[in-house]
Amino acid sequence: MAGLAAGESIVVPDKMLEDAGIKMVVDEVTKIDPGKKEVYTASGKGFQYDKLYLATGSRPFIPPIEGKDLEGVVTLRGLKDAEKIRTFLSEKQPKNIVFIGAGFITMEVASLLMENMPGRFNITVVELMDRPLPLMLDKDMADLVTEYLTEKGLNILTGEKVERILGKDGKVSGVALGSGKELDADMVFVNVGVRPNVELAQEIGLEMGRFGIKVNKYQETSNPDILAGGDCVEKYNFITKKPTGGRLRGPAVMQGRLAAKRLAGYDIEFPGVVDAGGCKLFDMTVTATGLSETNAAREGFETVCATVDSRSKHRMIPGMKPWRIKLIFDKKTQKLIGGQIVSHAIPPAREIDAITAFILGGKTISDLTTFTSACNPDISSEPSAEPITIAAEQALQKLKKS
Repeated sequence: MAGLAAGESIVVPDKMLEDAGIKMVVDEVTKIDPGKKEVYTASGKGFQYDKLYLATGSRPFIPPIEGKDLEGVVTLRGLKDAEKIRTFLSEKQPKNIVFIGAGFITMEVASLLMENMPGRFNITVVELMDRPLPLMLDKDMADLVTEYLTEKGLNILTGEKVERILGKDGKVSGVALGSGKELDADMVFVNVGVRPNVELAQEIGLEMGRFGIKVNKYQETSNPDILAGGDCVEKYNFITKKPTGGRLRGPAVMQGRLAAKRLAGYDIEFPGVVDAGGCKLFDMTVTATGLSETNAAREGFETVCATVDSRSKHRMIPGMKPWRIKLIFDKKTQKLIGGQIVSHAIPPAREIDAITAFILGGKTISDLTTFTSACNPDISSEPSAEPITIAAEQALQKLKKS
């Protein structure tokens, strides 16, 4: 949409798959007959299978709001959506754009448009919660994002509900908020969640969970000859052990690999999701994993949290950028259950992967006080100020005082 990449550059080329011995068929599957073990397509073709893998993905959810069918209301979930949005931007030349929902897709797209087409748009983000990126960040961390993006020219309205989308002659003209305020809009971008594509699975009687197709730890459905993975299946949270959607790229890739291993005779279990993710907003990078302090409390955890301000390089090196890390621990077990990073440089934000590894490894506050990173003045703060370790030290002191 921002003109930074061609559509074909973000998909796997058919030839690459064909060269690996995979037969490609571009068609829509309309029916599955599990008794005959056959798949039928819209063009009338039938394909026999011994094992079947469902990766039907998900689709954007648009709430039943007045005006949702007006020209200029868009969603983003795949390449076709992106191409449609790019065409609208080029042909209709919208000036005022309203984003409904402040998730990472919204924040990335809004930032990209403003960064790569400066001065062209007036962009407003409307979020029902009290902060942007509410599924990733607690408010104390999200406030850094709000302040930064406001300085960049984004108008962020939190604690506001969109009551209806206004139109004129079949086209978007504005947005009406619950507070009574109205916003001018030539285009409305809706990003408030997705729904799994489970219709085919339901038609053949596969067991369903709350968040999609039910699968076991080996990606097998209630029919042992049918496996499934990605956005269309229900996952479980590694920390809470409860069912969840977990609709991020990482789990989808992992589940595809595990299904392939299962078919090859390996018994490797899916570990559950920690919802690790990140986004880049102008020169700010935001990453998060595990439970936020807010969500941990909602799940019944009593937490111990620590926040540390750090720097991307040793203070004596020019070009040092600030960043902040927050760690969330379960007070009862002292295990790490979440982390958040807001950084003005990309490399520090990758420490979220270390935090994810510590969560999966069941590491505790005491364990992390002994963590030492590979240090160099150009790529990290000094060894005595490793932020994960400092955060663990702070958490240890809080435990002692409680």
